[in-house]
Amino acid sequence: MKMNGSQMMCEALLREGVDVVFGIPGGAILPLYQTLPEFPKLRHILVRHEQGATHAADGYARATGRVGVAWATSGPGATNMLSGIACAQTDSVPIVCITGQVSRAAIGSDAFQETDVMGVSMPVVKHSYLIMHASQVAQVVREAFYLARTGRPGPVLIDFPKDVQTESAEFVWPQDKASFDAGYHPTLEANPADLRRAAQLIAQAQRPVILSGHGVILANAYQEMRELAEKAQVPIITTLLGVGSIPSDHPLNLGMPGMHGVAWSSMAINDADLLVAVGMRFDDRVTGRLSAFAPRAKVVHIEIDPAEIGKNVRPTVGIVGDAKRVLQQLLPLVTPATHTDWLAHIEELKRRHPLYIPDDGETLYPQQIIKVLDRVTDGRAIIVTGVGQHQMWAAQLYHFRELGQFISSGGQGTMGYEVPAAMGAAVGRPDRVVWSLAGDGGFQMTMYELATLVENNIPVKFAIFNNNSLGMVRQWQDIFYKSSHVATIYKRNPDFVKLAEAFGMPGIRVSKPQGIEAAIQEANAHPGPVLVDFVTDQAENIYPMIPAGQSLAELMEDPRLKKAPVAGKARR
Repeated sequence: MKMNGSQMMCEALLREGVDVVFGIPGGAILPLYQTLPEFPKLRHILVRHEQGATHAADGYARATGRVGVAWATSGPGATNMLSGIACAQTDSVPIVCITGQVSRAAIGSDAFQETDVMGVSMPVVKHSYLIMHASQVAQVVREAFYLARTGRPGPVLIDFPKDVQTESAEFVWPQDKASFDAGYHPTLEANPADLRRAAQLIAQAQRPVILSGHGVILANAYQEMRELAEKAQVPIITTLLGVGSIPSDHPLNLGMPGMHGVAWSSMAINDADLLVAVGMRFDDRVTGRLSAFAPRAKVVHIEIDPAEIGKNVRPTVGIVGDAKRVLQQLLPLVTPATHTDWLAHIEELKRRHPLYIPDDGETLYPQQIIKVLDRVTDGRAIIVTGVGQHQMWAAQLYHFRELGQFISSGGQGTMGYEVPAAMGAAVGRPDRVVWSLAGDGGFQMTMYELATLVENNIPVKFAIFNNNSLGMVRQWQDIFYKSSHVATIYKRNPDFVKLAEAFGMPGIRVSKPQGIEAAIQEANAHPGPVLVDFVTDQAENIYPMIPAGQSLAELMEDPRLKKAPVAGKARR
């Protein structure tokens, strides 16, 4: 059938299963927007900033496992998306961003709102397209979605000139999504010889540990990893983005290691004789100083992206493949085992190096908010965080009962992620309670999206950890710069409760620990979005901490742990 380019784009998106698009119109993408009424099954959510559109698509993708979609116009509209695209690229999130572009004849002429978005986005996309003929639209969309979701997922950009949007051609939907490029064939299954070597290392190990990364979630390899851990009795340590890849209350789950992970996980890595790393890239926040990382351990590294094998940590056995399929291949080769002494050693590490939860009855501490939120929601809310201290406390202290509940900007550490990403997660999962945990600094970077939430009655619950500062940076200044607080203390924050009310949503303020539970209950009971301003202690720091460039063995624990018997301290 004959269609114009805009109609083809909408039809192709529907055929790829898209039900919602986040975006903002502008001149170069207006023909596509004017076509939307013809496609009522394609819901459009008008955001307030293009960065918000990409983060919302990202949150939607992480919450649903589907490809998120964002639209923007040319020039500044497209470049405003770059932070969100880079965030999705580093964290391997499948999104497709469609940007308007000036008409074909004007490309390269410095026309109004022309930017070479293909060029500026090249380092932060998995692939990009410039559509030069309407007849290409269906094929490009088919390829873009296939690329975004297969292999190591990531963002794909489609640049769509204005006159191509109005040009007519025959719409032909390609049937074979994989034949477009004979050079793109992600390796999914492992080499049998590598599998046998990995199984042998697991059988020989006395102090093994599994490192579970975001790839376990992306590959939906939860069950297989759990079966491996239980069959060989191997404890599981999760990276920041691997949090939620196994329930927090599973007896083999040790939590998160590294710069702000729990002490016993980092110590277990340091003592281990084998690391089985699945779907993770040995980020510096996990490893600390590479030369001292896991000095006693052999390494099995399972990863879909061959570029990650050996990039930071040289493995004893490197296995390229899809985490789910590789674990399915590996499981029959693994010998059942027990590691009673090793698990007892880890329990002793937990006892001797607990987390500290301050409570003086008067001061509102951030850790208390997480603990009460965990209890009230029974650990079943989708938690979307910003970046900073509150992000680390959430990863440490919230007990995720179900899988894939933790959504956060990991590799890029993008402040402002929490507001629009929570919006996308709530749109994708209307059956779940979504809490956005935000620092007062990051929240102010994207708080304009509250208007989008209210306009569309998207019921995100916001918990602002309001310490009137850029807390994580302030902490570094305390430790490394003799408490020289240059440009990290806010002289005046807005009144967040009045701000919420100005946007048309309820606002609640809590300044004492006794008010935490009632505020959370009230927010949960409200059918729409709610903001809770938790006024917390400004001086509270996140521990443990491994300073940049130090080894896992050089972690700094909360100094308050030394002031009382170990048995009296709270632990995870």
